[in-house]
Amino acid sequence: ELWISLEEHQDALELIMSKYRKQMLQLLQGRKGEDAEPVLKVHQANSLEIESQIDRICEMGEVMRKAIQVDDDQFFKVQEKLAQLELENKELRELLSISKESFEVGREDLPD
Repeated sequence: ELWISLEEHQDALELIMSKYRKQMLQLLQGRKGEDAEPVLKVHQANSLEIESQIDRICEMGEVMRKAIQVDDDQFFKVQEKLAQLELENKELRELLSISKESFEVGREDLPD
C-alpha cells in the first residue's frame, strides 16, 4: 500500500510539474514578445537618430568640400594676381632703370 501510495504521489507530482513547465513556457514565450517590443522600439528610435546624425555629417562634409573648393579657387586667384603683379613690377623696374640710364646719358651730353 505504501508503495502504491508513493507511485501515485510521484505521478501526481509529475503531472503538476509538467503543467507547471507548460505554463512557464507559455508565459516566457508570451513575455518574449512583450519584452522584445520595447527593445525593438528603442532600437528603431536609436537607428533613426543615428541615421539623422549620419545625414547631418554628410551635409557637413558637403559644406566643407564646397568651402575647400572656394578656398582653393580663391588661393589660385591670389596666386595668379601675385604673379601678374610681380611681372608688372619687374617690367616697371626695367623701364625705370632704362629711364634713369637715358636721363644720365642725357645729362652727360649737356654742357656745363
